[in-house]
Amino acid sequence: MATSHLDHHLALLAHLRGILVALGEAEQVLDDTHALFLERFDELLQDLPNDPENSLYLGQDLISQIFHRYPQIAHLVPRDLLWFFGGDCLHFMPDEEIALYQNLEDRRYEAEANDEPFDWNREKQLLALPTDSAKH
Repeated sequence: MATSHLDHHLALLAHLRGILVALGEAEQVLDDTHALFLERFDELLQDLPNDPENSLYLGQDLISQIFHRYPQIAHLVPRDLLWFFGGDCLHFMPDEEIALYQNLEDRRYEAEANDEPFDWNREKQLLALPTDSAKH
């Protein structure tokens, strides 16, 4: 897993954590387990850089739980995280979006295999353009 790719997702997780903290501070959480959830989230942030492969299941679990525990912020979960963790997280993505991310992932692997730079966000924007926009 390329470092910059991992760093991108760690930054998205840190942003999402900030949203979760703000949710708790605004007293928008109905149960007492929010602090425990944040502890598990911090565990993911700590373990992911050291052991990305083994952290994927915890990430899948936590991201999926956000949709169930905090539906009011589900729309704020970065789509990149759903794809990154995969598994149950993919249930929250439509088929068209999964196809876009699969294409993006294929491009990333191809660039890495050829030792070429790859800008995830730029490529994602290019893939999201309508096909007829290239003619303009």
